[in-house]
Amino acid sequence: MSKNGGNRLLTEFYDLRVKDVMDKRKWDLPVVEKNANVSEVFSILTGKHHVWVVENKKNMRLVGVITEHDVLSLLSPANLPSYVFGKPDLRSLQYGLVKTAQDVMSKKPVASSPDEKVIEVLNKMRRYKVRRVPVVDENHKLLGEITLHHLICKYHKATQYYSIVENSEE
Repeated sequence: MSKNGGNRLLTEFYDLRVKDVMDKRKWDLPVVEKNANVSEVFSILTGKHHVWVVENKKNMRLVGVITEHDVLSLLSPANLPSYVFGKPDLRSLQYGLVKTAQDVMSKKPVASSPDEKVIEVLNKMRRYKVRRVPVVDENHKLLGEITLHHLICKYHKATQYYSIVENSEE
């Protein structure tokens, strides 16, 4: 297939809707309630790279996300200098101030709607330097997620039927 075929494939991929490519397996989503104990968060992070934080599991309203990077400040020693400009980050486990998922989470994660196009999600991932985006409805109810890994797999599967590299022998 020519280079134009590869471009067409990429354009078609960009135009796909999030609802058509997102991971909808709610039972497999890493989710905790905002008042969940930090040990529950650690338990989930042993098998996943992130945890979505919801108000409660009944309404599934997304309120935050916890990534491995968020946990770095919890695990690293809290070495505060004798003088600190601004407010120090006291989220280290050393101080005993971190008890719940809400204490650790990043609030207002970058999110996507089911009707957004893949290109919009890719642009968000690039702009905000994230590899996973929750898919939420207009009330912020968690419907699923879309990850960079998931998009790579979907795109790779499509390329099994179409060559995306121009054949130099044509």
